[in-house]
Amino acid sequence: MVEKPETVEAGDPRRRLAKGWLIAGAAVVAAAGAYAGGAGLLSGSVADGTTVHGAEIGGLGADEARTRLAEDLDPVAAAKFKVEAAGTARKVDPAEAGLGLDVQATVEELTGYTLDPATLWTRLTGGGETAPVLTVDRTKLDAVVASLVPKLEKDPTEGSLKFRGTDPVVTAPVPGVDIDPATAANTIADRWFGATEPVALPVGETAPEVPASAFEDAAVTQAEPLVADGITVTAGDLSAELTPAVLAAHATFEVADGKVSLVLDNDGLAQALLKANPRMGSTARDARIVLSGGRPTVVPSKNGTGADTTDLAAKVREASTDDKRTVTLERADTEPDLTTEEAKALGVNDVVVEFSTPYPTYDSVRTKNLYAGTRKLNGTVVMPGETFSLQRALGPITTANGFYDSGVVVDGFSSSAVGGGLSQISTQMFNIGFLAGMDDIEHQPHSRWFDRYPAGREATLWEGQIDMKWKNNTDYAVMIQAWVGDGRVHSRLWGTKVWNVKTTTSEHYNLTNPTTVYNTADDCVAESGGQKGFTVTVTRSRSSAAKTLPAETLRWTYRPWNEVVCGPDPKNG
Repeated sequence: MVEKPETVEAGDPRRRLAKGWLIAGAAVVAAAGAYAGGAGLLSGSVADGTTVHGAEIGGLGADEARTRLAEDLDPVAAAKFKVEAAGTARKVDPAEAGLGLDVQATVEELTGYTLDPATLWTRLTGGGETAPVLTVDRTKLDAVVASLVPKLEKDPTEGSLKFRGTDPVVTAPVPGVDIDPATAANTIADRWFGATEPVALPVGETAPEVPASAFEDAAVTQAEPLVADGITVTAGDLSAELTPAVLAAHATFEVADGKVSLVLDNDGLAQALLKANPRMGSTARDARIVLSGGRPTVVPSKNGTGADTTDLAAKVREASTDDKRTVTLERADTEPDLTTEEAKALGVNDVVVEFSTPYPTYDSVRTKNLYAGTRKLNGTVVMPGETFSLQRALGPITTANGFYDSGVVVDGFSSSAVGGGLSQISTQMFNIGFLAGMDDIEHQPHSRWFDRYPAGREATLWEGQIDMKWKNNTDYAVMIQAWVGDGRVHSRLWGTKVWNVKTTTSEHYNLTNPTTVYNTADDCVAESGGQKGFTVTVTRSRSSAAKTLPAETLRWTYRPWNEVVCGPDPKNG
């Protein structure tokens, strides 16, 4: 059965209520339409007074606003900026770091259609400073940060304890700088745009291995007691004092396992002890290789006794905290550093090479320097691997050391100096080393050729500037024998022959004629000149039972012997 619909009569209260709802609904619809229409009117242009990072775009349409922002802010977005951590700064390229400015999105936020009441109110009443829309490519940013962090982080600097004289000085440790990459990337992304100061990255600290308190404690408990006074060392009826200065000079402080420990140099203390009282040293005597009867002879070694300094450092350390501050050493049997057998095994038995050159016998002063030089060299032993230095062997070249003022050549002119003539000794020593196969370490030929020397195979000497050195590259020692006699300077090198040496010397080439030169020096020596200058090449080859070395070439150019006139050049007025 179908029910009849209920009807509402005129004047019924329910009819009046329905009519009210219809009117209200129509009003809401009308208001919503007006609101939406207003929102539409407020879109498409930028509110008056709006700026984006200082760029004024108020009242501009969307296209104009985009153009203005691109002109003003693209350079800001492209500019490199700095990041800083604990005082260290590095530059960052925004493009490489995936950082950018989105002009389109920035303008869209300011001009796009919206029903947001706050945004509409801003557009209606006027805008203000607005942040731009920025973009971040996190993959690129993380990669750049990963490369930056190692350059900005710092390892901790460990502290130290050292003696300055006898004063313990503590240098406090400095914590390291630690940077979290993710936090650094977030900080950069938030602060990079338009940064006028370096972007400060948050940092943490890396603690040093040993705190400052450990160094300060070691200074009080170890360093200060060590140098509070001298320490007396006795051995039998002998004694010597190690002064606070000596103790400090041979003390260091080791940092390990979080602790600071005093370390004393046992060998250094032992040497200081012997310097304070040489009688506490060993009575053993090394074997020596000497010239006797014109040939090398081994003087046998001797065993002896001496203070046993094996545990000297440990005993000094213990005594430094004892009121008595004394150390007692036993005397023990000692052996020489070089025994007779070891000296014989050095193989200084045969003549390896001999060399001699004539000297001007009329120059008696120069000859005195030759005698003085050969006496100082005679019997010199050069051990395996050792480098022979003529300056060290002869020096100092002074009158007090037995040398005389005689003729030399300086900058192509004849002059005089203490030790004049020792270049002939230098030539002797160069040749015995060169012809024996030793390594040429340093030598320089004369500026002018003296025909008493082999061209290209001679050497000058000037103390403090020009030395003559060669290295003993064999497993045997060699001994120098040198003397003056029969109008010649003689040299021998004794040892064991190792190298088969061959040398060749070229003809003189690139000849240059002498000229006339003027010398205004007060000590000018006039010369007639006449000998041509030239270039010469010397080649050396070396072979042994074990190997053959590459050939060596020495090339030198000599100046001509010019005519020297004392005084100014007349052409110069």
